[in-house]
Amino acid sequence: MNKSLLVGAVLGAVGVTAGGAVATYSLVNSGPEYAQVLAVEPVKTQIKTPREVCKDVTVTRQAPVKDQHQIAGTVLGAVAGGLLGNQIGGGNGKKIATVAGAVGGGYAGNKVQEGMQNRDTYTTTQTRCNTVNDISDKVVGYDVRYSLDGKEGKVRMDRDPGNQIPVNKEGQLILGQNEQ
Repeated sequence: MNKSLLVGAVLGAVGVTAGGAVATYSLVNSGPEYAQVLAVEPVKTQIKTPREVCKDVTVTRQAPVKDQHQIAGTVLGAVAGGLLGNQIGGGNGKKIATVAGAVGGGYAGNKVQEGMQNRDTYTTTQTRCNTVNDISDKVVGYDVRYSLDGKEGKVRMDRDPGNQIPVNKEGQLILGQNEQ
């Protein structure tokens, strides 16, 4: 075998061995590149969103009253009562019966007109609205339990990290997108 070929082979083997040793040293010395995720728990908060709900309802209202004091009913009742009272008795009794009939008829006419006015109603549709709250859950973060170098830790993150969390050269977790 050629001597220069043998020297080249030995030098090549030494170089490969040295390169492997350097690579192994840098891997052993640098520590883990990832922390293992053990559990991820979403952190939620309730959000209330108000909205207006409207519906049409049937409403019964009293018709407008033209004669609030029931004067027409009182007058008509008094006249009718007076006429009836005048038919009873004779002499002074007739006068008393006429007056009593007029008073009683006036009262009765007033009450009859009042009852008619109270029953005089109309129905209409009215829109009624009220505010209700829709409740929903919003994820605001994630509580992450992890293992790094045989030790367990817990951290809150703004996103679900998956199965692993990157670790920097100092052995600290890289929690954000821009931390390297």
